[in-house]
Amino acid sequence: MTDARWPELPFEAWADTAETLHLWTQVVGKIRLARTPWLNHSWHVTLYVSARGLTTGPIPDGARSFQIDFDLIDHVLWIRTSEGRYRQFMLLPSPSHGTTVAEFHGEVMNALSELGIDVTINPMPCELTDAIPFDKDETHKTYDPEAANRFFRVLVSVNDVLSRFRTGFIGKASPVHFFWGSFDLAVTRFSGRLAPQHPGGIPHLPNAVAQEAYSHEVSSAGFWPGSKGPVNFPAFYSYAYPAPPGFAEAEVKPDKAFYSKILGEFVLPYDAVRLADDPDAALMEFLQSTYDAAADLAKWDRKALECNVGEAGRARPV
Repeated sequence: MTDARWPELPFEAWADTAETLHLWTQVVGKIRLARTPWLNHSWHVTLYVSARGLTTGPIPDGARSFQIDFDLIDHVLWIRTSEGRYRQFMLLPSPSHGTTVAEFHGEVMNALSELGIDVTINPMPCELTDAIPFDKDETHKTYDPEAANRFFRVLVSVNDVLSRFRTGFIGKASPVHFFWGSFDLAVTRFSGRLAPQHPGGIPHLPNAVAQEAYSHEVSSAGFWPGSKGPVNFPAFYSYAYPAPPGFAEAEVKPDKAFYSKILGEFVLPYDAVRLADDPDAALMEFLQSTYDAAADLAKWDRKALECNVGEAGRARPV
């Protein structure tokens, strides 16, 4: 059961698929960005974990709406409208032929056009160095369905735990949502106080976007599958912005959690959770202890901001 809920996900084994899927989610995410009114901290651009993969949720289109879904069980991209019309195509057209990012971009735009949806997006990927415009990218085309499905299963489990953790906070908190720029599933808590202006400097992301995203003090945590670089393993992370004095030296749990100077945040390897006797409890311990460190050191008004973790079917006592 643990393996089914928390499967192995060694990054190097599916790195090429992860990079391709990352870019595909950026194409879809930018469509939501182009059509959805701005919401604080860029919450309007995110994707969400669904029962079959990742979804945009409804996107406004005049008198109707449309939705784009990655089905990571049957490996299909769906575009559906509130009028009942739809288009779909396979993420892996054949065992011998992958879909390049350029082909994916073209398929999506053609499908939208056939549905009468007129959308223009910036074809340059966000938050990536050495990026290739979507419509020119013939390099990224690997898609391993089994690996993509394992990633989805991890997202389902992480989404459950992050959602439960979120219920213990009555102050301002984000949804549990998937950021396609950084390719991570995250949840963020806010103290309610303004933060120093973010310096920006994120590749292919306007400084104004980063500055608005970090306009207020946060404690944020999530899951990231890794990348080709110094942190090439899947991991949970937790950071504070601005990081209060002493945050990097704080004692957090479980034992295998550590502070990464490279990332500037606490990290807990995914395998430390996957192989724990109780993976859900191990992850909750990491989320709670890193938040405790951020909130205590920054002197958040914890009594006013927190509550007991929620229970299904039972109103929160007041």
